[in-house]
Amino acid sequence: MTNRQLAAAETRRKLVEAAKNIICDKGLTNTQIEEITEACGVSKGTFYTYFKRKEDIVFELSEGMFDEILANAKECEGTIIDKLENYMIYFSGYIEKSSVKLAQEWIKNVVNPDISDVGINKMNKDLSALEELLQSGIETGLLKSSTPCRQLAYTINDLLYGQMLCWAMSGGAYSFEERTKEFCKTYLDTFLKQYLL
Repeated sequence: MTNRQLAAAETRRKLVEAAKNIICDKGLTNTQIEEITEACGVSKGTFYTYFKRKEDIVFELSEGMFDEILANAKECEGTIIDKLENYMIYFSGYIEKSSVKLAQEWIKNVVNPDISDVGINKMNKDLSALEELLQSGIETGLLKSSTPCRQLAYTINDLLYGQMLCWAMSGGAYSFEERTKEFCKTYLDTFLKQYLL
């Protein structure tokens, strides 16, 4: 990487970090782009070099981490149940650690696809990650070849998103990560039993 590319990557990282801090404190609606750029010591135009709108920052915050969550789940030793449990718990744990306020803002700003395609893009990415994880279970002999990976991915994603919504609606009154652990411990084996080898 050249010095210019390194500087650009650092500027982008600073914008994302500043936005996260401000959004978690004030909410996305009450956050102005000028506040983000001021916190980084850059011009407003610099923001638009990296992002089209402030809602894109919320997606950016999670992009790399969710790739890492999938990679860790695929590398996890054990059964496909262990791998899915790893994915689901780290997924919910990351969201919880990022803050309930950020989850609330993300939900509020992505439920209307007429405003932004960020929610659809994130959902499609999460569905693809789950499908890839399940498909790897077939390829490694952990799941039957007839396993309906796409349908199971939809169901698991619906569950995680539903849990996230309920947790966000509660204002973080309980642990999203712990609730996910309870589900995995109680139901995941039964849910996948007919597809296991």
